[in-house]
Formats: sequence, C-alpha cells, structure tokens
Amino acid sequence: MHRLRRRVSTNEPGGRLRGKVALVTGGGSGIGAAVATRFGAEGASVVVGDISEEGARRIADEITARGGHAVGRRVDVTLPGDLDRMVAEAKRRFGPVNVLVTCAGVLEFGSVVETDLEKWNRVIGINLTGTFLAARAAIPAMKEAGGGAIVTFSSSTGAHDAAPGTAAYVASKGGVTMLTKCLALDHAKEGIRANAIAPGPTLTPMLRSVMTGPELKAFGEAMPIGRLAEPEELASAALFLVSEDASYVTGAVFAVDGGQTAKVGMTLEDLGTVSRHSG
Repeated sequence: MHRLRRRVSTNEPGGRLRGKVALVTGGGSGIGAAVATRFGAEGASVVVGDISEEGARRIADEITARGGHAVGRRVDVTLPGDLDRMVAEAKRRFGPVNVLVTCAGVLEFGSVVETDLEKWNRVIGINLTGTFLAARAAIPAMKEAGGGAIVTFSSSTGAHDAAPGTAAYVASKGGVTMLTKCLALDHAKEGIRANAIAPGPTLTPMLRSVMTGPELKAFGEAMPIGRLAEPEELASAALFLVSEDASYVTGAVFAVDGGQTAKVGMTLEDLGTVSRHSG
C-alpha cells in the first residue's frame, strides 16, 4: 500500500516567533513537547507547563541547550492558581505574553452508562475546563501586550464527528471547539486570535498507552494517508496559526488528520479498540 510519507523540511528553523513569549500547557510530552520545542527553535521564549515537572523541565532544558530560552514548571491545568503563576513567571522572566497553546489532555473510554462521575469530571476538567482556565489566565496578559494568538487542541472526534465508547472525551473536545470560537469572537477587536487544531490519531504517549503495536500499525494503514501523524506535524500547524502568516485566521478549526474526517465511517470501533478498553 502506498503511503504519503512525512516530508522533512529542508529549511532550518528560523525566527518566525522571535521576540514572542509563548505558554504551552501539556508541554512535557507528546504534541505539547513538539510544540514547545518548535516554538523555541523559531525564536520564542517558552514557558513549558506540565503535570509532570520532570517532563516540563526536560523539554525546557532541551530548548535552552539548543540556544533558546525556556523554563519548565509543574502546572495542573485544573488549578487556576497554577495557570496564574505560569503567566506571572512568563512575564517576569521574558516579558509580555503573546502566545498560548493548550495541549494538556487525557483520554478515557466508555459510553455514558459506563462512565462514572469521577472519570467524567477528570476528562472534562483537564480537557475543557483546563483550556478555559488557561485562556482566562493568559488573555489579560495578551491584552497588555497589545494582542496575541491562542491555539487549542480539539480532536477529529469532537470537532467534526463522534466515536462510539468515548462519551467524555468527545464531549470535552466538542466543548473545546466551541469555546475556541467564543474566544475568537469575544477578543478579536482586542487583537487576540483563537483557533483550534483537530488532530487525527497521533503517535503520542497517550495513544500508545491505549493501543498495542499491531493496533497502531493497523490504524495507521487504515488512514487515507496510510500512516499516523507525528507530533512534529501538529507543531507545524500550531506554528502557522500563531505566526503572522495566519494574521487573518481566527475562529477556525484546522483538521490535521491525514484525511480521517473525509473518510466516512472510520472510527476506533472499526479496530475493536473501544470495546477492548471501555468500561
């Protein structure tokens, strides 16, 4: 089967974000780590927040080792105080905040009747409320800076379609999609843009934790593009959306999913993973 392979850019990272100060939640691994690393390579000063302080500091240290500017700290996105302190540290260390990317997220399987309240609250709290709290903390700082850009992470299941056995996750990501549109409308005249990325299945620790190697292989082969996404490909989309190249883009939902949402009836259920992991 022919697969569309990832094209590696021949251009070295440059200064598309030089002078910008960026906050990245969930930046200690997966897509968030790729976003933080790419932004640092493009000249941004980055505050990497993650529930794992070790992970956040590791990514920040890697950015610094390459000549960039970054700091890592433990951030629980369900705690308003953690996000307020993240913004305050960014301003103190680097200056006005221009960019926020919210990557913190969790995945739980289960239908409505299979999902207890604790599991529901955890998923909604991290994925949706965490996005709300991060934006609420960052927007006043962006207004002080004269504007900024927000990128949230929805999902191909939640932004466009649903999938059986993922009630809490899909509800949370659907909420993120509409919250992002509200952010765009409410703050456009303040010079703040907000857009959502709806990724398809991506080779992250979260996906690897719920699928076996053979399942990942089968899922990738079932994609129209013939493979799963790499986190760096999502980081490239985020870079575009926070850069001046996207200066007239706000309130949009960008599907970066290898054609998944264009293919009718393609869900995790087709591979038997939902029934195996639900409950």
